[in-house]
Amino acid sequence: MATGGGAKSAAYVLLLVNLVLFFIVTVIAAWAMNHGIERSRETASVLSIPLRIFPIYFPMGNMGTGFFVIFSLIAGVVGIATSLTGLHNVFQWDAPSLHTAAASSLVSLSLTLLSMGLACKEIELGWTTGNLRTLETITIIVSATQLFSTCAIQAGVEEAIAEKMDRAGRY
Repeated sequence: MATGGGAKSAAYVLLLVNLVLFFIVTVIAAWAMNHGIERSRETASVLSIPLRIFPIYFPMGNMGTGFFVIFSLIAGVVGIATSLTGLHNVFQWDAPSLHTAAASSLVSLSLTLLSMGLACKEIELGWTTGNLRTLETITIIVSATQLFSTCAIQAGVEEAIAEKMDRAGRY
């Protein structure tokens, strides 16, 4: 079993922070999705034909809001699952568990970076409400912490592999 204290404690703390941030992202994105579903029928009825048939129309924000909210919700749910399983795998701190945590962390990072890109586009387009600005900000913050968490888990993987190689007498 690997004994790297620095990478293990950093990964553990970052996964806890990510769990809280992903929960906040999921709650705000779920609220925005619910608000969009409830209000889109009455708001979209006064729009012209091309906008009325747009499949992802939200009555708040701009035309990129629908994509941003959907991908934030997906990234939040996957991030919560990744953080919970990552905490379990980091607690075990052996090579197979760390490889699993690294793979799921990479998937979560990819979705979070996609959501962050949409948040940056949303900020560029403007015309968003305070709740969407909060979601944009937290999405950008969680993408950075997810990147650091992925790096800490990968450092743990490298430590576990190096220790396994030392035990086997190979370099």
